[in-house]
Amino acid sequence: MGDTIRWGIVGTGMMGIEHINNLKLTPGSRITALADPTPSSIDSAALAVGAPVARFETAAELAASGLCDAVLVASPNFTHRTVLGPLMDARLHILCEKPLCTTLADARAVADAAKGYDHVFWTGMEYRYMPPAAEFIAEVHGGAVGTLRMLSIREHRFPFLVKVGDWNRFAENTGGTMVEKCCHFFDLMRVIVRAEPVRVYCSGAMDVNHRDERYDGRTPDIIDNSYTTVDFDNGVRALLDLSMFAEGAENQEEIAAVGDAARLEVLIPAGEIIRSPRTGFHQPKAVTRRHVAVDPAALAAGHHHGATFYQHAAFARAVRGEGTVEVTADDGLRAVAIGLAAEISAKEHRVVEMAELGL
Repeated sequence: MGDTIRWGIVGTGMMGIEHINNLKLTPGSRITALADPTPSSIDSAALAVGAPVARFETAAELAASGLCDAVLVASPNFTHRTVLGPLMDARLHILCEKPLCTTLADARAVADAAKGYDHVFWTGMEYRYMPPAAEFIAEVHGGAVGTLRMLSIREHRFPFLVKVGDWNRFAENTGGTMVEKCCHFFDLMRVIVRAEPVRVYCSGAMDVNHRDERYDGRTPDIIDNSYTTVDFDNGVRALLDLSMFAEGAENQEEIAAVGDAARLEVLIPAGEIIRSPRTGFHQPKAVTRRHVAVDPAALAAGHHHGATFYQHAAFARAVRGEGTVEVTADDGLRAVAIGLAAEISAKEHRVVEMAELGL
């Protein structure tokens, strides 16, 4: 492979272009090939690359070209299992965007195939790599809250964006909002809590967004707000508070960990980490705040608070044998499984045991 990693991009929509912009900032990376069946998308991606690049309609054609060492998969969620087959057959290093797949059967099949894979297979969970979130996780694991007992994650954000063919308006294509969007947060829960989920309860609905939209006479069916509680096998409980009609919020993500010694919060995009130790009733508070800086170029290259850039740096280390695979296909499977449990729970108005899903 040499010092330069030759990259292919499969799926050249908005997220594919975000990866292109970040790879252009990543030392030792060169984009050599693009694959997408939509001419307008591939034209936009080629313009973003800003250098000669091979173009293909399919992932299989890109895989057979011999032009790539690694491939970023950012095609629509429901295509992932099909797209990944020829890329794995070609023994390419793979960074597959979240969610790994939209069904449990497909996610299991990919995770099983990745167990014996002799190249890097990495699931794209960018939120772990937002610098303030990464610092927050390290502090929780370092004992900043004492023994962790409660975790809450709030994302109050903008509605789903328009995608080619409007594929993201229907749960059959995305896995549902609790998979498509919230797999990030269920992954964060597992990372922070360092345990596995036992049961999930989700109360959610489509109350504001997309209600007046019609696609070939069909109304979208994707949740736009929810509360989800997850019980973990070490006794920690976690809560996700999601609203997709709150784009005016000062912070899009707010995460709080509470233990027997303190409460720790992180606010994004403010970049603040706030520690509030227990001081006793009516005693003076001892709150401390610090700001976590993010490389301005990384901030400007995408919509994930610099995370895409830092994830690519970690991926490159794994490809070069200088680091480990930090987000495995199994991690991707488990995040999808929690999301699917939440989707079932919201639809059937009941608690879902993870054992029902075989996990």
